[in-house]
Amino acid sequence: MKRPNRLIASLSEPSLLRRGVGSVLLAFCVVWTVLLGYLYLQFRQASGAESGLQKFGNALTLSLAGMADTPSAAAAMAATDQWVNIRRKEIGRLPGVLLFELLAPDGQRLYASPALQGRLLDSPPQPLAETSLDGQPHHVYEGRGGRWTLRIAEPVRSTANFLGYNGRWLLPYLLLALPFILLAVWLSVRNSLRPLQQLADRIARRHPGDLQPVGFEAGYRELQPLVQALDALLQRLRDKLAHERSFVHDAAHEIRTPLAVINAQAHVLAHAPDAAQREQAQQHLDQAIARSSHLARQLLSLATLDAAPAAQPRELDLAQWLRQLLAQAAPAAMARRIELSLDAPDRLRRTADLPALESILHNLVDNAVRYGRAGGCVALTLRDDEGRISLKVQDDGPGIAPAEQARVFERFHRGAGHEAPGSGLGLAIVRQAAARMGGTVSIIEGLDGQGVGFFVSLPDHQHPVR
Repeated sequence: MKRPNRLIASLSEPSLLRRGVGSVLLAFCVVWTVLLGYLYLQFRQASGAESGLQKFGNALTLSLAGMADTPSAAAAMAATDQWVNIRRKEIGRLPGVLLFELLAPDGQRLYASPALQGRLLDSPPQPLAETSLDGQPHHVYEGRGGRWTLRIAEPVRSTANFLGYNGRWLLPYLLLALPFILLAVWLSVRNSLRPLQQLADRIARRHPGDLQPVGFEAGYRELQPLVQALDALLQRLRDKLAHERSFVHDAAHEIRTPLAVINAQAHVLAHAPDAAQREQAQQHLDQAIARSSHLARQLLSLATLDAAPAAQPRELDLAQWLRQLLAQAAPAAMARRIELSLDAPDRLRRTADLPALESILHNLVDNAVRYGRAGGCVALTLRDDEGRISLKVQDDGPGIAPAEQARVFERFHRGAGHEAPGSGLGLAIVRQAAARMGGTVSIIEGLDGQGVGFFVSLPDHQHPVR
């Protein structure tokens, strides 16, 4: 039972070979149709020129012209009638039978086909004309040669009759050629797919952790794009893996410090001899826990931006949303006597990836408040810049040294001279979130020639809502 089941499963699977055979069969149908159409076109053109009936009638009239006596002419007509219709029936290409009528100079009928059954053929208005006999259209020919008048009636060949006969006539030739064409296609497809199967076998034999280039010599031009695409994919995977390893290493290094502080301060807190030492240990312990919590949140945010698909954009008023965000940052700014300001339109409705936008603004504002000058200013600017959303966050703090500006967006990079604790991930999150939204982030001047600023440009994929 297993073998028939495997055979059925194999036949039900998509196959390039069956696809090729199907294409050949379709091509044969197209060829058959085209040839049939070509023959029909020739038939229509021949109908407009001198027809076969007219040629045959002219030849027969010329033959009868040399006969002087009535019996000879009548006998010749009878023999011709019998022979022509026997051949017509044997060939089967044309419908019905030919009807003959031979008249003497005085109009007396000398011969008539038996199928006429005593009826006379009307004289056509021209040598070849169409008329109706027993409700069926016929072409009637009339010719005069010597003493005799010859009339021949032939059934009009319909389009259905023509297409049916010629379709049956062409089909055996195509069916005879079909097995040879299919054999050639089968051999061609099989030989063409052999290099692809070799490539698949080589990839299947590779170790799961082997991300080196495929190393397959694609001798055929059609295979080269596939091999190049595979090599490019493996290169991206190598880069991604190296990036993740570096990220894990840096994350482990960063989280080791607050954990060590927590361990040490917990020990001090448990064994401190007096209240002052316990209070100091408690403060250090709280700081280490806060730093660990902040680092965990930043790592989670960065991992989400790296791996998760973009969120479904939602419509919101960016200006109002930004005012609410500044209200949330106000307590931390007031603790350092920092003035927050916002320059934005009263209303700016757009559709945006809200989680990514929150990551950008939260980290930029948090960094400005955390590392800015105590008693200083942090200014935010929101603009609709010719189809793009422009955001600026500037402060008048110590700024970033020019030598370090090129590295501020790297993960776990923290500039020198900062006393405030941090993870070194905030600006990396900003860059990743901006890229996820199809935008960019860059460093600009701070306020009044001091501090530092960040300019975020985001595409506006949606028209503003009226």
